[in-house]
Amino acid sequence: MRVKGKITQWDDAKGFGFIQPLLKGDRVFVHIKALQNRARRPVIGEVVTYSVGKDDKGRAQANAVTFAGEKLIVKTARTSSRWPLSLVAIFSAALVVAFALERLPLYVIAAYAAISLFTFISYWLDKRKAQTGRWRIPEANLQLLSLIGGWPGALLAQSYLRHKSKKRAFLIVFWLTVLVNLAVLSWLTGQGGQLFQALALL
Repeated sequence: MRVKGKITQWDDAKGFGFIQPLLKGDRVFVHIKALQNRARRPVIGEVVTYSVGKDDKGRAQANAVTFAGEKLIVKTARTSSRWPLSLVAIFSAALVVAFALERLPLYVIAAYAAISLFTFISYWLDKRKAQTGRWRIPEANLQLLSLIGGWPGALLAQSYLRHKSKKRAFLIVFWLTVLVNLAVLSWLTGQGGQLFQALALL
């Protein structure tokens, strides 16, 4: 059921505020992620329409918030694309082949797996924080994780968690980190392969 209310509090720096129903009921929390139109910011006293949901702690919060005069856009569910999983599988297979050819030590594969898992969990935590209006993980930290080898986990998180998968500026930097990481790995397994051999002897 859609409810009509008025913005009574809004902190643009933190991206959240509160809505007071026009008829009756307690005010509800609203996060910027709940706005259908994010090109504009709420103004105190502005009338909005919303549906009421619950956060992970059972507290009321506004969902699918529309400003006066806007129509609610009903989004159809999207199925996850298989290409991220395929790309990660191909990359994993390439690592195994490089190990079999003695071009890559096992600890490098283990490092990719561990960092990717940590990166996936970081994306999950960041999405949970965004949904509950808590302080987010800096984007620079997520990009750094991708750069040092966590990009497979980041790619899977973007696809299956639907997080950080639409922001163009973020995705451009993300793919740059992937290219840099692959370029360094390629050099280390090629002309720089002696470095891995030297480290293995330590």
